[in-house]
Amino acid sequence: MNAAYSTDGQYIHPSILNADFMEIGGELDKIASADSVHVDIMDNHFVPNLTFGPGMVEQIVERSAIPVDAHLMIEDADREAPAFAEAGAASVTFHLEAASAPIKLARDLRRKNTEVGLALRPATAVEPLLDVIGEFDLLLLMTVEPGFGGQSFLESMLPKIRRARRAISEANLEVSIQVDGGVSRETIERCAEAGANVFVAGSAIYRAQDAAEEISALRELARGHGTH
Repeated sequence: MNAAYSTDGQYIHPSILNADFMEIGGELDKIASADSVHVDIMDNHFVPNLTFGPGMVEQIVERSAIPVDAHLMIEDADREAPAFAEAGAASVTFHLEAASAPIKLARDLRRKNTEVGLALRPATAVEPLLDVIGEFDLLLLMTVEPGFGGQSFLESMLPKIRRARRAISEANLEVSIQVDGGVSRETIERCAEAGANVFVAGSAIYRAQDAAEEISALRELARGHGTH
């Protein structure tokens, strides 16, 4: 299934980093009303945590009712990222800090029929990318340091989101802005106002009494405050 992002839409991508992996089928069913399932891939090198690889992504793709959005927090993205497209992820996002040839990699991934995202750590500036951002479908601006769930949202990332959205709009590009980290009912409106339109929420959804209700509430808050 293709992720089919539109910069006119507001999308909720629950992160299964906070799910119960022993009950992954049921945990995926809980979020079937979302737009994609966000799967965090960590290698214990790029970030100090370890999750899983392409084999697990392939199983999630087969089991999930919604597309898989794979976020690669791994070293040597140039070599490793294509395997996640081959595993069936609808979109594959890799970190600029882990890619030596990001534009070549984006084009290689797109040839494998996946949408392509580029992720930035909080301290990585967005400005040097603005001339080439049209090579990507999605720009992921981390709103916490990558590697662990449950961190507090970094308010200092809001101006970065605004600058990126302004540049994308001025260039008349169809590039979505995704935010990941500390997204909740308390923060999603500010992210949407700043120009984000794809929202990764982990603990806010999986710790809620009713995951589907939380997804709906987050989507409505984002739609009410989006800039486009």
